[in-house]
Amino acid sequence: MKQWYEELFQDFADKYDREIFTSGTAGEVDFIENEIAFRRDFHILDIGCGTGRHSLELARRGYNVTGIDLSASMIAKAKALAEKENLGIEFLVRDARDFNFNESVDLAIMICEGAFPLMESDEMNFSILRNAFSSLKPGGKFIFTTLNGLFPLFHSVKEFLNKGESQGQSSGNTFDLMTFRDHSVYETEDDTGNKKILDCNERYYVPSEIAWLLKSAGFRKPEIFGCKLGAFSRNDILSTDDFEMLVVAEK
Repeated sequence: MKQWYEELFQDFADKYDREIFTSGTAGEVDFIENEIAFRRDFHILDIGCGTGRHSLELARRGYNVTGIDLSASMIAKAKALAEKENLGIEFLVRDARDFNFNESVDLAIMICEGAFPLMESDEMNFSILRNAFSSLKPGGKFIFTTLNGLFPLFHSVKEFLNKGESQGQSSGNTFDLMTFRDHSVYETEDDTGNKKILDCNERYYVPSEIAWLLKSAGFRKPEIFGCKLGAFSRNDILSTDDFEMLVVAEK
């Protein structure tokens, strides 16, 4: 039986690219470039790359990029976009819970809930961090965003998800304080016109948990910041108003 995230991203590539949260790619890549001091000899791994928006932008700027995603339809669109621009990006269908590039990459990125923290257990989410660590060269850097557990303590997740332009509607949200998981029903329509009603389950993490998980996976110097769409910055202090947190760590 497929999990909700597998159902959602099957035949959803075109609609995904019209989501409001995909509009900040260029600014987010600006931050990534600055974090690696514009080292264009770096090999970058994009985990949960979706339709490849960060991979494509990085490749346009001269970086060697590999993108992985669980969704075959997302990867197919990413490949088509790369071929259209003659960008030599390697896009692979891979499960973020089960991959290893054997210390071959200089930087790993995982932006906008690319796999983590969509998994159905904390153990599965942790395996993604561990695999990112195993794929990095010693001294490599890991940059990712994830859901901020401080946000739902002060705000309505349902109202946040349903504001602005979205390709679906969230309802019945229930945030469980014991597990820090938001359970909801998401209604949308895929690229082929099929209507989908999905029971979603996402894990929100507080900063101390993320720091502990990263250290447990072997990472050093975990740093956590606020996360603004298209404007990642080390100057943003994480607050209860940030729906996501921006995380940087080193191997």
